[in-house]
Amino acid sequence: MGVVEDKIKDLKDREAKVMGMGGEKMVAKQREKGKLTARERLNLLFDTGTFREIDMFVKHRCVNFGMEKTEIPSDGVITGHGLVEGRPVFAFSQDFTSRAGTLGEMHAKKICKVMDLALKAGVPFVGINDSGGARIQEGIDALSGFGEIFFRNSACSGVIPQISAIMGPTAGGAVYSPAMTDWIFMVKKSSYMFITGPEVIKAVTGEQISFEDLGGAMTHNEKSGVAHFACESDEDAINRIKRLLSYLPSNNMEDPPDIDPEDDPKRIEPALDTIIPDNPSQSYDMKDVIRSIVDKGEFFEPHEFFASNIIVCFARLNGKSIGIIANQPMVLAGCLEINASDKATRFIRFCDSFNIPILTIADVPGYMPGSQQEWGGIIRHGAKLLWCYSEATVPKILLITRKDYGGAYIAMSSKHLGADMAFAWPSAQIAVMGAEGAANIIHRKEIKGSDDPAAKRKEKIKEYEELFSNPYCAASRGYIDAVIVPSETRPRLIEALEIMCSKREFRPPKKHGNIPM
Repeated sequence: MGVVEDKIKDLKDREAKVMGMGGEKMVAKQREKGKLTARERLNLLFDTGTFREIDMFVKHRCVNFGMEKTEIPSDGVITGHGLVEGRPVFAFSQDFTSRAGTLGEMHAKKICKVMDLALKAGVPFVGINDSGGARIQEGIDALSGFGEIFFRNSACSGVIPQISAIMGPTAGGAVYSPAMTDWIFMVKKSSYMFITGPEVIKAVTGEQISFEDLGGAMTHNEKSGVAHFACESDEDAINRIKRLLSYLPSNNMEDPPDIDPEDDPKRIEPALDTIIPDNPSQSYDMKDVIRSIVDKGEFFEPHEFFASNIIVCFARLNGKSIGIIANQPMVLAGCLEINASDKATRFIRFCDSFNIPILTIADVPGYMPGSQQEWGGIIRHGAKLLWCYSEATVPKILLITRKDYGGAYIAMSSKHLGADMAFAWPSAQIAVMGAEGAANIIHRKEIKGSDDPAAKRKEKIKEYEELFSNPYCAASRGYIDAVIVPSETRPRLIEALEIMCSKREFRPPKKHGNIPM
């Protein structure tokens, strides 16, 4: 065998050793937990045969606490690039079988390198987290590594899509990088996020709580809103990541991908003509409205379990990606409150960052009343919604199906905040408030002084309804562009989207605004 052949064999041997990760015993332990290995996750994410690894042979430089004798394959993280459904993506995947995937100096440098490359190339970046946290033996170098990653998360934000998959423990400083990315996927029963774990909490406060209750997938999907998707398995999470990417452009200079439409753009949906209940206090499922409008009735919903009084989702109209924000009358009557405002705000900013047109469907009686909302800062949180709709320059289309009252009318992408096209169904009620409350205020003295206050109140409520509980007063001012037949909604929205797809809108030059956080 020649010298070159020897060197090639040496290369193959080195590769095989690294590909073995933490060894058969640790790999078996990983699988016993129902988890895929770091390399299996990447193979599932990328199209077959397209993944190319970077920095396979990187080693740590720590010489403290006997670490100079410790080998960590790939320093606990696999990094590289490949194609996801034919489109380029960079990614890292932490390897829990190799020293628990702990993050040290070189581990962080590997992640930073592929983040820098993703930013230069203008392609999405996916991080698969499964780690014991900072490598304590490396001390300040590990903390430095986290900081370098956070800085890049900020630099990449709004330029390339950043997606985090939590597929194991993620604790302490490690949680902040995912929190700075656009989307977080968690896996039920096997992934956790928290700043301080159950043991520390018990020692400091005496509170006893399980890993799952403290920082499990459903905790962060239902209660905190930190995560956007709760997945059944590693495979489910990766398949959902692929679906999300299908709606997104590779970077902020591109438009979202169009697909060949598989649904008639002129499709009429007769069921929409009767979906609004005759009784204005009765609810209906806004998701039925969305399914009736979008291509093939399909939409992809982040934050399904958080602040479900408002819906945010991706869908397509005639093959074009759109973002939808819609009040959900079935939950809290569709009222806006703190969490709903935050949820919608972040979604609007994401869509605007990546040139995804926004459709808003409004059925909102107002903001949620109560001391807890006021003390929790509903003014500040609600202002974010006003801010972000005003800030967004993508095509903005509004559809009002029923109630649209008061400040919530303004907040839900009204003409006054820059909606390009505003449509209303004949069932729309656009007013400062509901007829009963308005009549009680405007005609208080007249009702009180009447011989039959109940009859007089009923008369004045009907009078107010005829004047304002309809879309025509707003339409007469030009605040609504067209009152449309509900069954014809899909073709009207598609036409509006197509005519506005070349929209150009500019704002005064500035470094950035000071959003009311």
